[in-house]
Amino acid sequence: MAEHRQLQRAALLDAARTLLTEGGKEALTFPALAARTGLARSSVYEYFRSRAAVVEALCEVDFPLWAAEIEAGMGSCDTAAGRIEAYVRGQLVLAADPRHRAVVAISALELDEAARERIRAAHGRLAGLVVQALEELGHGQPRLAAALLQGIVEAAVRSAEQLVEGGRAGRPAESPELIADAAVAMALHGLGGA
Repeated sequence: MAEHRQLQRAALLDAARTLLTEGGKEALTFPALAARTGLARSSVYEYFRSRAAVVEALCEVDFPLWAAEIEAGMGSCDTAAGRIEAYVRGQLVLAADPRHRAVVAISALELDEAARERIRAAHGRLAGLVVQALEELGHGQPRLAAALLQGIVEAAVRSAEQLVEGGRAGRPAESPELIADAAVAMALHGLGGA
C-alpha cells in the first residue's frame, strides 16, 4: 500500500512537471493533474492539500537534484577557476531548462517563507563550494565575491530570456553560448576579461 501511494505521488509530481513545462503556472490545476494521472480529482487532494503543496513537493525533490548536478560538475574540475566556470555554466544550463524555469517561477508565487528558506538552505551548499573556490583563487572577500558572482549568473539568465523574446521581435541577439562565455569571462576576469 505504501509503495502504491509513493508511485501515485511520484506520478502526480511528474504530471505537475509536464503541465508546468507545457503550459506554465496556469496549467497546474488539480483537474489537470487528475486527468494526466487518471486519478479522480478528490484523490489528488489525498496527496496534496493545495497547489502550493504540489510546488513545495516539486522543489523538495527537484532542487536538491539540480544542486547535485552542479556540484558534480564542479567536483569534476581540477582547478578553482574550473569549478567557478562549471558553477556558472551549470546554473545557466539549469535556467534554460523549461522544467526548472517553470518550477522557479511558480515557487516564487506559491511558496511560503518557510518553504523558500528550505530552498535557500539547499543552495547554501553550492554557495559554500563557490566561496571555497574563491578562497583557493586568493580572493580577499570570497563571500562578497560569491554573492556578486550570483548576480552575474542572474544577469546572464535574464539575457538568455531576452534572447528568446528578442528573437521573436526580429532583433539580432546573442547566442546562449556567447552569453555563457561572457558570464564566465566576467566571473573569472572581471571587466578586463577576454
